[in-house]
Amino acid sequence: MNDNSNRTDDSIDSPADTVGTSEGQGNFKPLRVWPAVLLLVAMAATKFLPTFAEEESMALMVIMILGPVVCSLLILVWWLAGSRATAMERIVGLVGILCFAFLAAALADHTMRGPGMIVLLVPLGMAAFSLAAILFKQHLSFKRTIISLLVAACGFGFVALLRSDGMWGNGKLSLYWRWSESAEEKLVASRSTESNLAPESISEQNFDSWLANSEWPQFRGSNGHSEHTGVKFSTDWSTKKPKLIWKVPIGPGWSSFVVAGNLLFTQEQLGEHEMVACYAADTGKEIWKQQIKARFFDPLGGPGPRATPTLADGKLFVQGADGLLQRLDPKTGEVVWSQDLKEVADRLPPTWGFSSSPLLIDSLVIVHAGGAEDKGIFAFNVEDGTVVWSAESGDHSYSTPNRVEIGGVEYVIMLTNAGLNVLDPLTGDSRLNYQWKYSGYRATQPRVVGNNSVLLPTQELGTRRIQITSASSATDSMSELIATEKWTSPHLKPDFNDFVVHEDHAFGFTGAIFTCVGLSDGKRKWKGGRYGKGQVFLLADSALLLVVSESGEILLVKADPESHQELAKFQALEGRTWNHPVVIGNRLYIRNSQEAACYELPVAEGNE
Repeated sequence: MNDNSNRTDDSIDSPADTVGTSEGQGNFKPLRVWPAVLLLVAMAATKFLPTFAEEESMALMVIMILGPVVCSLLILVWWLAGSRATAMERIVGLVGILCFAFLAAALADHTMRGPGMIVLLVPLGMAAFSLAAILFKQHLSFKRTIISLLVAACGFGFVALLRSDGMWGNGKLSLYWRWSESAEEKLVASRSTESNLAPESISEQNFDSWLANSEWPQFRGSNGHSEHTGVKFSTDWSTKKPKLIWKVPIGPGWSSFVVAGNLLFTQEQLGEHEMVACYAADTGKEIWKQQIKARFFDPLGGPGPRATPTLADGKLFVQGADGLLQRLDPKTGEVVWSQDLKEVADRLPPTWGFSSSPLLIDSLVIVHAGGAEDKGIFAFNVEDGTVVWSAESGDHSYSTPNRVEIGGVEYVIMLTNAGLNVLDPLTGDSRLNYQWKYSGYRATQPRVVGNNSVLLPTQELGTRRIQITSASSATDSMSELIATEKWTSPHLKPDFNDFVVHEDHAFGFTGAIFTCVGLSDGKRKWKGGRYGKGQVFLLADSALLLVVSESGEILLVKADPESHQELAKFQALEGRTWNHPVVIGNRLYIRNSQEAACYELPVAEGNE
């Protein structure tokens, strides 16, 4: 007696049960597909719905990146345990999926490894497999499994046709065809012709004059605040538009500009060489370049150096992403001395590379290295590069040491994943080690406000204001310091985009949304404007905020705590733009990972 009629739909057949069966007969049943449909809907929801959220957060980012992967794994569970496929189909389907996935991963471009596998390869292949299974659910033959696997192979294999130069701030990959020429490759080819070289030589007298009066000597300017004074700007860009002075291709990297007269210094990547370049500020032509054989790449930020050069007393200092700290001659790019932070700090490059821009104080150049114990922050002698002192700090930071004055005394402060270090600049002795640990990365600059308060910006955790006082009655650099929390605000949570301060208010980003908070209590005044993971620059005399969107737009926003008022905008660059802008006089210098430009901003009447 045949007892097959007593078996439930969910029974699992043995491989032998399928042998010798003909199409439409035997143990083949229509596939149960409603779980796969629900999982495909959930995959789409976790991928796209977080982008419409009111505010971005790390939790939403994790959902957007890992949600489709989890759904992909559940699709595999459905196929094995709830699809009604025969045992042989399930086994062949599982083995086929794994083989195609591993083969596609092996053939994929190296830039697609890591996030590319998680964000694209696995979800795309599994979605293709489940869609084919849904469409051919009534086909009572082993062909439905073969078809589903072939469609899955196309989904997995599609990733092998792509490459990436990193991710956008919202977690989306920046993709292009594997066989197409990237902006960097085009630039490498064009630079070989030296068509962008400055046509005339520069006199020694001009070099000396410019270097002696650097208008923008370091990351975010002389005071590290990303602000401009001395010119009032017009907000009427409809009748008097910003004027393009020049635009040139540039290698990838997240460095900003240093400006001295007609000299622009920046860092970029060109093929297998990390490069420091000097450009003419009036034309964008290359004056000199200095390169080392090094290429840093991470699948999130892409290739290239992260730090910004520093210029002081006719000396140029640069920090490479792979760890090489160099002093260069700013007239020629010739190397005076170099130190490798990998060796000095005894560590490998962090996930996002060595990103600390050098800080110059008197005869010392100070950088964050993140080594163990007292190898966190180093001060090197500017003349010969020897280590003068080192101090303990957190092991990772995208931030830069700051020279600040607190209570009338000068200190070096450094924000890391462990908290805030306050150090004596001459000896490196710790005056305060304020613990506020964060498991992620801190990429923004702390800001001293008032006489003795510091703002500590942190992604996810928000921004905290602490008040720092001396432990003793005396005011001197040897005194230990005490920190007291004044408030912690969840309304300002910058990622890698710094904020600015104007008249007792901070203006910056919470995720991709622009916002304003009061410094007295940390309460939000307003939020508005989705500019991606952009940057902001303060035009102080005009009470204006120059916002650079992640997509390369320049926007004027009123620095008004009452409301968000967007006054004007124009498209300045193409491509992902994370670099900090610079304004000198009425000229805006802006770059991203593929092009750099100079614009003349219209000034207010009577301020020509």
